[in-house]
Amino acid sequence: MPKTGYSLSEIAIRRPVTTIVASLLIITAGIASLQSIPIRELPDVDSSVVTVTTRYQGASPEVIDTEITEVIESAVSGVSGVESISSQSRRGRSRTVIQFAPGRNIDEAANDIRDAVGRARRSLPEDIENPAVVKSDSDADPVMRIAVASSKHSPEQITDYVERYIVDHLSTLDGVAKVDVRGQRRYAIRIWLDRRAMAARNLTSSDVEVAIRRSNLELPAGDITSSQRMLEVRLDGRLTDPDDFAEIVIRKVNDYPIRLKDIARVERGVENDDLIIRANGRNAVGMSVLRQSQANTMTISKYVRDEIKVISKTLPEGMEIIIGSDDALFITASIREVLIALAISLLLVVTVIIIFLRSFKAALVPIVTIPVALIGCIGIIYALGFSINVITLLALLLAIGLVVDDAIVVLENIKRRIDNGESSYTAAVKGTRQVTFAVLATSITLIAAFIPISLLEGQVGKLFSEFGLIMAAAVVISTFVALSLCPMMASRILNDKSAETENKTPKTNITEDNQLPQSRLHSTYGFGLNFSIKSPVIVISLALAFSLGAISLYLTLPRDLVPREDRGVTFIPMTAPQGSTQAYTDSQSKIIEKKLRPFQEDGSIQTVYTIIGWGNRPYRGFVVMRLAHWDDRDQSQAEIIKKIRPITRNLIGVRAGVASPAGLGLRGNSTPLRIVVGGPNFDEVKRAASELLTYAQENEDLINPRMDYEENQPQINLILDRQRANDLNVSVEEVALTLQSLFASKEVSAYIDRGREYPVIIQAERKDRRDLSSLSNVFVRSGNAATGASSLVPLSVLVSTSESAAAAELRRYDRLPSITISAGLAPDYTLGQALDYIESGAADALPASVKMTYSGQSKVFKSTSGGAMVSFAIALLIVFLVLAAQFESFVYPLVIILAVPLAIAGAIYSLTFMDLSLNVYSQIGIILLVGLMAKNGILIVEFANQLRAAGYSIRDAVVRAAVLRLRPIVMTVLSTILGAMPLVLASGAGAESRIAIGWVIVGGLGLALFLTLFLTPVLYDLMARFAKSKTSEAVS
Repeated sequence: MPKTGYSLSEIAIRRPVTTIVASLLIITAGIASLQSIPIRELPDVDSSVVTVTTRYQGASPEVIDTEITEVIESAVSGVSGVESISSQSRRGRSRTVIQFAPGRNIDEAANDIRDAVGRARRSLPEDIENPAVVKSDSDADPVMRIAVASSKHSPEQITDYVERYIVDHLSTLDGVAKVDVRGQRRYAIRIWLDRRAMAARNLTSSDVEVAIRRSNLELPAGDITSSQRMLEVRLDGRLTDPDDFAEIVIRKVNDYPIRLKDIARVERGVENDDLIIRANGRNAVGMSVLRQSQANTMTISKYVRDEIKVISKTLPEGMEIIIGSDDALFITASIREVLIALAISLLLVVTVIIIFLRSFKAALVPIVTIPVALIGCIGIIYALGFSINVITLLALLLAIGLVVDDAIVVLENIKRRIDNGESSYTAAVKGTRQVTFAVLATSITLIAAFIPISLLEGQVGKLFSEFGLIMAAAVVISTFVALSLCPMMASRILNDKSAETENKTPKTNITEDNQLPQSRLHSTYGFGLNFSIKSPVIVISLALAFSLGAISLYLTLPRDLVPREDRGVTFIPMTAPQGSTQAYTDSQSKIIEKKLRPFQEDGSIQTVYTIIGWGNRPYRGFVVMRLAHWDDRDQSQAEIIKKIRPITRNLIGVRAGVASPAGLGLRGNSTPLRIVVGGPNFDEVKRAASELLTYAQENEDLINPRMDYEENQPQINLILDRQRANDLNVSVEEVALTLQSLFASKEVSAYIDRGREYPVIIQAERKDRRDLSSLSNVFVRSGNAATGASSLVPLSVLVSTSESAAAAELRRYDRLPSITISAGLAPDYTLGQALDYIESGAADALPASVKMTYSGQSKVFKSTSGGAMVSFAIALLIVFLVLAAQFESFVYPLVIILAVPLAIAGAIYSLTFMDLSLNVYSQIGIILLVGLMAKNGILIVEFANQLRAAGYSIRDAVVRAAVLRLRPIVMTVLSTILGAMPLVLASGAGAESRIAIGWVIVGGLGLALFLTLFLTPVLYDLMARFAKSKTSEAVS
């Protein structure tokens, strides 16, 4: 039957200019897109997170939980798209974190939350600060920590300068959600009440509050309008100076004025001094830069650093801005390392091609595939809205070894036919046609294997969706180039041996065209292959033993979420006993700073940034250490942590541990193990969680197991005698307001200073708030309804006292009272082992009414590990079905797929011997092996089918096909292995993750290659008789 058209390769050979233009257009599109693609550490898969923070000065956790947290949770739970709600109630502060389903617009989500909170405002206490709604998790790790220190300015002056000249400039930068000022000493008028002086003058704190409000206010005074002019009337009713406040008249007694200075000490002080910041041992004011949920960390860092350069030029003398930590440093270094690895990979692949082909001119044919495919992928990245990040660069690096595979198969077949006497033109046409089906089959199979990676669930799964799609795009482009540009180039640059040997008749039949090569390698392989096919039991037994041995190792393989990377930052979270003062916690942090000094002196640690009172809790501290750049230190982060760990273990006064940030943008770095126990009420949840915590503490590999519900916060309970209070006509409100003003402090007014408003705060002197006896001199007003007279009554006659312990904070998860058990992990203890241990204990410790869930890294690990296994199974199934459709048979795909377990076994052996864990990177590598191993089998099976169609017996066909395809198989496998070799040899930022996936590829393909070359022909010889021989096209 005459041909009715030309194939892609024939069109490309006949029209070389068009073919070159097509490839150049792909390159042009990639280069044009490069400047418009954002650069990030990871793909943009952040879910929308909104935080509602409400402050209620001095309120206990119980009051915060019932009067604020529950109200806000009820209000926001009805907002569309809410995926989870978690809340925290602690002294003076409520925080509710709302996480939305993927795809929810962050701006719309924040507006909806603001509307919901606004509707609930009237249900909240009147004197709280207005709830703050922020487009990020307010407890999220900041992308930058900045300190402002000075040798000539007080903390108050530094704070004032930071708020006036720095914070506003940084907060308005693109991508910045918020700039939190830490350790600030914000100006305030402090009025320190003398309770004895007040009692002597028959005054209470309520009287003082009313007098201050009455004397310091400004109301609209209207205007005066004449026929031609209008004058605005403004009353200067504001006070601005402490001396002015001191002269306020509280009351007149016998025409003698009692002024504020008679009963109180008035000074310009600070609003809050509960947080201490130090940078390299110097007191400072800190700034934490929080990024918006979907913002670019590198862009934020660039903008912030540029702005700091501008601000630094105008800083007062002696003031200095110190960058304590910057996540963008790791991102930059990590991307640089991947680019270096990509260049090395490119060089190795090109070298192996030249060595095998023994001709630089011939090697140009597959080599040109690399730039076309890689640069073309840049255009695909732009078109799909992706970014250049560590994940997409990793995909491009691994693609280097893959994109030349098809070109190698095409070129090797063309070159073999030329060596057998055909002209270069004829060999290009017929040789490409002969392997077109194999090239398409391998490419479609690889793409089918990448699809499940793009469909992985969970946060980590979404991160790797770009990885799978970019790998698939690289294969599509390389297939197009292999079937167009490569045969066109081969037809023009390869030596035409038929012209050199005019008396030699070209091979024109299948027998002559497929003569076996006579090299020593091919002869040895052919001899071994004939022996293996005649003794299939030996080959199958070896393959089974190889695979079964890996199964036993797989069961003992440690499981982790991500490898522990050297990110150039480490930190020490510290916790003092509940009830500890800020001064005590600070003294313990100074011990740590002193012991870290030798590390700063030898250059290992660049900056030590200390936070005392972390999270508004005086018993918590946080020490952040920014390590020297990776190029400037000989020790890895793990080695430095190993040396620091004895410092924390030997601390007696606080509980502390050393931790490092997790990879893939995951939070919860110091406590990867996080178990949430939820139930109907806190008492029942507490009993169950306590049993589980006791079980966790028995495991020495769990570092500092703790639960976030600990009733060890000392508390004084005041029990009001309501009958006596009624008899004396003292209201509960009067008692509560008096206690709030004297002990919790109360903002009663405000003053203006240089255009900014600052609070006026009343509180009892510090010496009157030291112990339980301080309550003895507190007086409240008693009124006589009949006479209208009033007198002061000691609070002690109305209340009795008792001491107890209470929880410092209360938490809820999905609106249920919850307690979280968290722990760090020993260096050689994985998250998978920790979760297995806890789950075994939870089966016995938790009653039916209490449920256990996961949060943080533990939640991600559970969703990822299950999803990876499902994706692996789906990849196997898809590859099998795709092969069945291509071969029109279920037998041939089975022959190909049965070699896949050898590669998986090789990967497991590699992970075991290199003492690596099974983590998300190694799991992705294992899924990749499904497509990579199937590719080799396709080359043998498809060519064997062609030979059978030409009249060869099954055995002769498979032996001849395997020997003829030996060189392209070895070349493609070596290209892939060498392409991944830079990952195995990686160092510097983020090397641990690259090493994990690198060893899976190198070990899986390398160890399985030898067995696969014998197992696939043996299986074909045994099983092909059950299938008809079919091929895509008759051999010419």
